[in-house]
Amino acid sequence: MPEEEIEEKLIGKVIHFFDKIQVAVIELSGPLQTGDRIRVAGGDTDFEQDVESMQVDYKEISKAKKGDEVGLKVSEKVRDGYRVYKI
Repeated sequence: MPEEEIEEKLIGKVIHFFDKIQVAVIELSGPLQTGDRIRVAGGDTDFEQDVESMQVDYKEISKAKKGDEVGLKVSEKVRDGYRVYKI
């Protein structure tokens, strides 16, 4: 049985990571909203997770647009420059 093709769209990159609280700051090149599934890839890291919450300037938001810088809780350690895809 062939695997379903998963379409991914590059929607941003990590520009900062807060290690203690496991939050990545992502500069968006496309829209993102809570409930979306993302993949983070770079270096030896490659994982998927659902977007459960996002913040801009310490305020909880549900949608973000191209050009926004959002804080996002991530399940694994990431580094600056890692790519973020919407799947």
